[in-house]
Order: sequence, then C-alpha cells, then structure tokens
Amino acid sequence: MQPSGHRLRDVEHHPLLAENDNYDSSSSSSSEADVADRVWFIRDGCGMICAVMTWLLVAYADFVVTFVMLLPSKDFWYSVVNGVIFNCLAVLALSSHLRTMLTDPVSAGCVTGDPLVSGLVSHTDHMGAVPKGNATKEYMESLQLKPGEVIYKCPKCCCIKPERAHHCSICKRCIRKMDHHCPWVNNCVGEKNQRFFVLFTMYIALSSVHALILCGLQFISCVRGQWTECSDFSPPITVILLIFLCLEGLLFFTFTAVMFGTQIHSICNDETEIERLKSEKPTWERRLRWEGMKSVFGGPPSLLWMNPFVGFRFRRLPTRPRKGSPEFSV
Repeated sequence: MQPSGHRLRDVEHHPLLAENDNYDSSSSSSSEADVADRVWFIRDGCGMICAVMTWLLVAYADFVVTFVMLLPSKDFWYSVVNGVIFNCLAVLALSSHLRTMLTDPVSAGCVTGDPLVSGLVSHTDHMGAVPKGNATKEYMESLQLKPGEVIYKCPKCCCIKPERAHHCSICKRCIRKMDHHCPWVNNCVGEKNQRFFVLFTMYIALSSVHALILCGLQFISCVRGQWTECSDFSPPITVILLIFLCLEGLLFFTFTAVMFGTQIHSICNDETEIERLKSEKPTWERRLRWEGMKSVFGGPPSLLWMNPFVGFRFRRLPTRPRKGSPEFSV
C-alpha cells in the first residue's frame, strides 16, 4: 500500500509493538472476537444524557400533539390521519436513532480497495472499529505482507490504521470513514451507520415540520373558537405547552435539516467532514454521486432506503460489562 500525505499527518511513526510489550494483544484479540455479533454501545456520560434527552423531547412532542391538539379535536379523521402520520414519523426517527447509536460505525468486512484492510478481513470479518492492540510483529507476520509494503500504526490505540481511518478520542478507537462523533446519538458517524444517521435527521426534520404546522392550526382554531373547548387543558397551560413545542420544533428542524443537507453533500462528494475540515487530498478514487448514495444506503434507489429496520436482527444478551474500554457490548 502506498503511503499517503494525509496519513503522514495523522499517524505518528512508532515502531510496531514487540511480543513483550505491555499491551496484552492476546487478551485484546480474544475480547474483540468475543464482541462479534453483539450490540455496539459507547459508555460516555455526556452522550448517554444527550441520547436520553432526545428521546424525552420526542416523547414530549408526541404528548402535546396527541393529548393537547388531536384528541380534543371534533374532526375525527383530522385526528386519526395526523396522529398516524406524526407517530409513524416519531417511531421511524427513534428507530433510526437506536440503529445509529447501537451500530458499530464501520465494518472491516465492508472495506474494499485497501490491500492492508483486505488482509485484515479474515481476522476481523465481523468486527467494526479497528481492533485495538493488533499492531504486533507476530500479527504482522501472519498477514504475509509484500516486501516494502507500507503500513501505519495509531499510537493511541496501538492498532494498524487503514486508509481513511481517524482516531476518536471518545470511542477510543480508530473509525474508518469517520464523519464526526455525535453526542446526540452517543456514537461516531462512520461507514456502517451513516445511513441511519441520515434517516434520523430526515425523520426528525419532517416530524418537526409536521408539529409546527399542527401548532399553527391549533392556534388558529383556538383563536377563532373558545379556548376552553379547543383543548382539555386550561388555556394558560395549553399556550405554554404549544409555545414550548414550537420552540422545540424550530430548534430541531434547524439543526437536523442542516445536518441532513451536510450528510447528503458529504456522501455525494465521497468526503467525510473530518477530511473536509483537514483539507485532506483524496488518495482514493471518489465515487460518483449516485454511486456514493447506493454505497451508503445499499442497492439502487428504492423505498428500502427509507427503512431503518433493514438488516436488523436480534443479538446476544449481555454477559458482563467490559473494563478499560468505553464501549459496552450486549
């Protein structure tokens, strides 16, 4: 594999670990293999608080829409149609949030075009983030690399660093095609879960717009009629609940709409946010716009692109929490 300019800036040139180094590669490799087919979860306090807040804010919006605006309405079909639409958007948004949070951000088995990573696939076929502590001489000999082949080691997690991988200080792992670490989903947005993050931002933006429209119609209905009849709550409480929902909807829509547009732009340009901010010159062959979209969402354009449940399967129950690492597998 030929050296690239951006790698020279990202990676410190340290010698490979020897067999007697302090890092226990055997226990690391066994623990990495043990988390295969398990749910990925980052034990970060700030991220977990932000994730819970996201769910609570969505639950609050659903409460106001359902119990303040729709159920008291005298128009049966108006309540049913809007209730089904809003709750479907909320379920899809929270499902996308869960898939983003609990999905390993990059699967080594999905990486192609990198000779080094191709040699690692047999060892990390079901792993996601680059295994920690695998940069040992013994492990290098098992890869059977060609003479003169250049590889890079991350000095922070002692792993062999594939192309387009960056180290996340929160996940404490090297993540391939890392776009950014988002505390609201308590995970890195990378090669494997970017699709779910895009769906999350899209569904939150759509549900925010829907909630704002319903708030506007509710205000008009209450002003034209009697405030005591347009809601089961008292007029002051109704106004407070609607105002808070409008503020939440505006903030959520602004944030998620910008993130959605940024993600689509990055996918079409085949460039992550970190690569753009660092002005890294591409050493890889960039995909065309539709090729990038098909690579992220899987297959040709279809309604399955909008489905956050695609590829979902139940995983093993938790055994015991791992120590010395921010991720927790269940």
